[in-house]
Amino acid sequence: MFNFHKDHRKLVITALLVFVFLSTIIAIVPSYQMQDVEPLPQQEELSEEAIKGLQVYISEGCVACHTQQVRNIEMDNVWGSRPSMPSDYYYSKQRMNTWQQSPSLLGSERTGPDLTNIGNRQPGASWHLLHFYNPRIVVKESIMPAYSYLFEHKNEDEVQDDETIVDIPSEFLKEKGKVVVPTEKVKNLIAYMQSLKQTELPSAKDFIPAKKQDSQSSSSSSNSDEDKGLDGKLLYSQVCSACHQENGEGLKGAFPPLKGSAIVTKDNPELLIKIILQGYDARSDYGQMPGFATQLSDAEIAAIASHERNAWGNSAARVSEEEVKKIREMVMEEAKNKEL
Repeated sequence: MFNFHKDHRKLVITALLVFVFLSTIIAIVPSYQMQDVEPLPQQEELSEEAIKGLQVYISEGCVACHTQQVRNIEMDNVWGSRPSMPSDYYYSKQRMNTWQQSPSLLGSERTGPDLTNIGNRQPGASWHLLHFYNPRIVVKESIMPAYSYLFEHKNEDEVQDDETIVDIPSEFLKEKGKVVVPTEKVKNLIAYMQSLKQTELPSAKDFIPAKKQDSQSSSSSSNSDEDKGLDGKLLYSQVCSACHQENGEGLKGAFPPLKGSAIVTKDNPELLIKIILQGYDARSDYGQMPGFATQLSDAEIAAIASHERNAWGNSAARVSEEEVKKIREMVMEEAKNKEL
């Protein structure tokens, strides 16, 4: 049927189809999916200097030796406060220019350390100036090449008032008797390094749920959330909305939606309650959710879960305090068994 060595027409058409298919699943589909990513709350846009520094970072081939991705494994804890997620790379949508999209900066090798959070680890410009001039000045064992060509060597009387003299140890000076001044190029590169900071996500300890103020005293004989003075909508707003948003739609690439979620509206609310109690590790799809077992009571969790199951068009049975209590005991028993 496919006699390629005799029918070159079929060979070319087949090769073209394979090329189009692979281009679609490798390039077009991922690019389309990236358009749905939204920035994290408090995530800062890159400054003009940092964007120029990004171009220097790319042109100098830094991505060949450095990654910008914190994996969800213990050995990566040193590189960031949490694992990376799609929204962390929202800034990469900023094009280098009209014709060029910024390339992926994830990297695949760590010949040098990961740079995801370098702006927090090394916030000072002085360290970076020394490091780029000659990495051995600050890290004796470094195998990173020196970028002294990004600096100018001048006589001291040639230095302008707005220029900064870098205090380079004499043994590392390339031109003796002269002073070192950074170029605009390395200043921009340092601005980019300083911009690499992980946006902090809300954690369980950030939330202190408040009870609904009600002038009417609650009935001690009733177990309903309303009678206990709990407002599920208010609790959700205090505890959950920072990530999942007030409208329950979450943030694409960061926090999953609760509106229309099969987990939220499932007939059996066990999984939803377990997630609220224990948290959720979504790996690379979304950010990690902290557990609220020690922050929220059974009644508070029941109020929040009931609100989520009946807000934004969701429709499911309310959750009782007794259901939460039963699942909490189950979770605690499972944890004890794992420790044995």
